[in-house]
Amino acid sequence: MIKGKRLNSETIMVVIIFLFAYMMPLWVNPYQINIYTYFMTTILLCLSLSLIWGMTGIFSFAQATFFGIGAYAYGILGRLMENPSITILIMVLAVLLAALAAGILGFFMFYGGVNDVFVGLITLCFAIAFHTFMMQTAGPEWSIKGIELGGWNGLYQIPKLTIFGLQMNDIVYYLFVLSIVLFIYLGMKKIQKTKIGYSMLAVRENRSRSELLGFNVPAVQTLVFAVGGGIAGLAGVLYSSWGTYVSPSNITIAASTLPVVLVAAGGRKNSTASMIFAGIYCVFTNQLAVSTTGSQFSSIIIGVLLIIVILYLPEGLIYSLFKSLDYLVGKMSAPKTSDKKEVF
Repeated sequence: MIKGKRLNSETIMVVIIFLFAYMMPLWVNPYQINIYTYFMTTILLCLSLSLIWGMTGIFSFAQATFFGIGAYAYGILGRLMENPSITILIMVLAVLLAALAAGILGFFMFYGGVNDVFVGLITLCFAIAFHTFMMQTAGPEWSIKGIELGGWNGLYQIPKLTIFGLQMNDIVYYLFVLSIVLFIYLGMKKIQKTKIGYSMLAVRENRSRSELLGFNVPAVQTLVFAVGGGIAGLAGVLYSSWGTYVSPSNITIAASTLPVVLVAAGGRKNSTASMIFAGIYCVFTNQLAVSTTGSQFSSIIIGVLLIIVILYLPEGLIYSLFKSLDYLVGKMSAPKTSDKKEVF
């Protein structure tokens, strides 16, 4: 009991997972840690969608696009500056560019009165347009001060992040990315209890009623969409620094759809559920990839699982599990009432 409130399964699970993640370098080799760093960028991308879709009700296919904008912006600026000591500043600039792109798109959509269905279609078209454009940027004519975008081959030789003279590699970079995921996650949990968090919840549940109650719905939607784009851009920056490259394969329609699938299957209204399911998916697909016969079935398995979840667990697999565990614990810990009748 903490301040009169019972710990729930979600809180316990989060504490266990992050403690395990921080201690994992003690027994996992550097190569595997490097793979888990990549998983963290996928989890961060899913958290960005959980913010705008799960917490605010804005359905978007554009998170992988903002991921790509952040990655390309960091790669281009990093190669232009050629100064490792300012890569952290370049990271901030790249994230702001991704947030700005999301904010501009959101401004025209939400202040233009675009309804929920067409928001999904517009973000899908935006993702297709950006991917198509980056695909045809091969050749020296598509360059910025001599730095070629690379077309399908992508942008290479992206500098590693360097902080206080320390280059982020292997275990150090893993702990750095893990700490960012924890910070973003805790920030999302904290914001739910603030005034803006309540306004996001109101917009998600009923946009028309929120307008009648005096909420500036377009402003809330635009702000949240921009922040979500910035978080996705941050995931792109961390990914490009991790692999020192980025290509149009990172911003395909499949890449845009994956966060939607993972967030929906885990539980879109619960950021913890989305985060955990994204992590399970990453580990699961990696294990299948190790097998010579299983890698081709990962998309099929996750697709079948999503269909089952939508049909029987519309609130999401992990979120439904949290609710079931809390219900069982609450039922077992409830005081038993005596069957004997009191005599007055």
